[in-house]
Formats: sequence, structure tokens, C-alpha cells
Amino acid sequence: MSISKMSFPERSLLFAKLASIAYNDNIKEVKKQVKDLGFTTVEFYNKAGAQAYRFQNAKDMVIACRGTEPTKFNDIAADLKTMPVRSETVSWVHRGFKAEVDELWPMVLEDITRTVNKDNKLWFCGHSLGAAMATIMTSRCYYEKSIQNPQELYTYGSPRVGFRGYVETLKTPHHRWKNNNDIVTTVPPSLLMFKHDGELHYLNAYGNVRKPTGWQLFKDKMRGLWMGIKRGQIDSFSDHSMTNYCAYLEMYASGKENSQS
Repeated sequence: MSISKMSFPERSLLFAKLASIAYNDNIKEVKKQVKDLGFTTVEFYNKAGAQAYRFQNAKDMVIACRGTEPTKFNDIAADLKTMPVRSETVSWVHRGFKAEVDELWPMVLEDITRTVNKDNKLWFCGHSLGAAMATIMTSRCYYEKSIQNPQELYTYGSPRVGFRGYVETLKTPHHRWKNNNDIVTTVPPSLLMFKHDGELHYLNAYGNVRKPTGWQLFKDKMRGLWMGIKRGQIDSFSDHSMTNYCAYLEMYASGKENSQS
């Protein structure tokens, strides 16, 4: 089945799994994992610490960007380079995120240009730093006349990527998932002019999809912090785990909910 024929919950789960798989360095394991998900071609992009995967079959190509790895200096350095810089397209973006994309973009663009056509749809996804990279790559596609526009962008625990002038020019439908108190979604701070892009999909403290606002949202965040304390965890950090995103979206795609809520 092509990705475009999946339901939204199914697509959200698929891209969460691919964003999670993107952390795996074992290509043999990765090929087996994505084969079970319907992909026959795997390519690993790796340059100067910036990393992403291309997963492909006869109908779809997915670029899954790898997120921050705490043991990799390059990733930490990229996250800390918060000073804005002129983007390749319009307005200003996070310097560190742009630098990571700059390393991989020539290789990714070459593969997209060569293989994507009207019968082969293009999608992007990523978690954490990988979410920011996927957002920037998606934006660049619109300024490349030789390739088709991406179908959709799915991000998980994404930081803010660019200034308002940048995010407002992003045309691809962007589904931005946030798990309760995920701390990475709060950086860089909005006081530095950085903004989020896309349609927010919120997972509450129990892992259920909700649209809380105002007092409801505040209560849910406090509930999540208290639940984390009882588990002996710092909720803001544990909520960033891709394992949790995948588990909650598995529940969402199956039509189930956590009965505790």
C-alpha cells in the first residue's frame, strides 16, 4: 500500500517508526526493519556527523533525518549554535540546524532529482534535531525546480527552526507531534524570535491525542510532571523519548486509548 492511501493515524505511526529507526547505525538491521514496513531500498547519508536515511519502494521515498545523539559532539554542537543565519531560501534559521542540512543536502538532492517522479511520492520525517533538519530540507525542495514538492512532513519533538518569515513560507503540510512536556519543543526560546511551523498534534500525559487549551493544557502539563516524579523521572526529558512517541502512536493508530485519562 502506498503511504498516501494510509489513514492519518497510520501515517503518523509509520513515520514515527522510521524516525526512530534512523538512529540505528547497523544497516543490516535497518534493512530488515524497513522491509517489514514495505521499503526495499535503503541508503545512509553520513557526513561530518550529520546523518539521515533514504527509505524507498516503487511508490514512495522517505527521507528520515537522525536526531540528537547525546554522545556525538557534532550533534550537541549543532543544537547549541542558536544564533540565526540567513537561510538558503528566505528569512532566518537556526545556524546549527542549517549547518547539519548543508552537509547532506547535495547527496539528498541528487537522489531525489534522479528517482522521484509523478509515480513516486516524496516524504520527510525526523525527531529532535532530525525534525529540524527534515523541516529545512522540505523547505528547500520548493526552491528546486527540478523536483516535485514533498507530500507531507512529519516531525516528533521538534525544536523551533526559524523566524516567522521563514516558517510562514513553508508550504508542505507539516504534522508536528508534541508529547506533553517534551522540553525540546520549547527551544530555542521564542524570545529569540524563533517560531514553530506546522499543525500541532498533542499527546497528553496519558499518551492520548487531545487538543487542550488554557487551563486544561496547564493541568495536563502539571499532571505529567507529577506522574514523572512518581516514576522517578524528569518528565520534560522522558517525554522527548522516541520510544514513548512510538508507543502512544501505536495506541492511536489501533484506535485505542489509555483508560487512565
